[in-house]
Amino acid sequence: MRTLPLKGSLALMALLAGLAASRAVADEAVRVPDAARIVSADGSVTEILVALGYEDRLVAVDTTSLYPPEVTRLPKIGYARALSAEGLLSLHPDVIVAGHDAGPPEVLAQVRASGVPLALTPAAEDGESLAVKIRAVGEAVGADAAADSLAADVEGKLGKIETQVAAAGTRPRVLFLMSAGEGAPRAAGAHTSAAAMIALAGGINAAEGYDGYKPISAEAAVATKPDYIVVPSHTAAALGGADKLAQLPQLALTPAAQKGNIVVMDTMYLLGFGPRTPDAVADLFHALHPGSGPS
Repeated sequence: MRTLPLKGSLALMALLAGLAASRAVADEAVRVPDAARIVSADGSVTEILVALGYEDRLVAVDTTSLYPPEVTRLPKIGYARALSAEGLLSLHPDVIVAGHDAGPPEVLAQVRASGVPLALTPAAEDGESLAVKIRAVGEAVGADAAADSLAADVEGKLGKIETQVAAAGTRPRVLFLMSAGEGAPRAAGAHTSAAAMIALAGGINAAEGYDGYKPISAEAAVATKPDYIVVPSHTAAALGGADKLAQLPQLALTPAAQKGNIVVMDTMYLLGFGPRTPDAVADLFHALHPGSGPS
């Protein structure tokens, strides 16, 4: 067994201690109940804060914060995964509330080192984890009671849709494409927001065998045998509409394209996992199960 020199061992111990301390800070619950200046670094977090009645306390948001429309008039801090410590701190926030994937890590460390409270909310992929996320946002700004009420409402609505899914009887195969038109389309695999939404809406994710979003060839797209193709609105708009999407050589031979079963939904509405998620799941459910009747 290799033995480190004493100097190297001490250095390694110091590094590990530093990492442990850093993680302790990162994992420590943030709670700023009297926050008058809130910065949101996530579109779904922004929606939750507004739903909790904190719109008037928002002083800036990230570029994914597009709903409600009023928040688009607020100053922008950039993309949530490419934040700037200088830009954030120049806003003099009482608290910054971000998504689980905010970054880069060094910027988050700089913000924490400045003493500004930074709350990273957990990821969500179903009703239970969405409720946890809502409560985490509420905890960060001291709105526990309102968050409990919102979380219960969201869980209740998703529970009703779950009952409809169970009664539907069929589970169509669904291919979700994050992008298409330039090069190979990028399809959603496992452990993505798209895959989670497909499951909640009573579908089967047709892209199997990988995680994340990856390019898919024409042969692979046909092999997935999708009954439906779902795309975010920005992808459909870039192509000139759903009809153009169905005509793409990479997709034209799929069952979904041949039948015209193309579903287009607003990106954040579909993938954001926030207060509007039950409505998005219901819309997707009815699109995938056209004979299911009204919600």
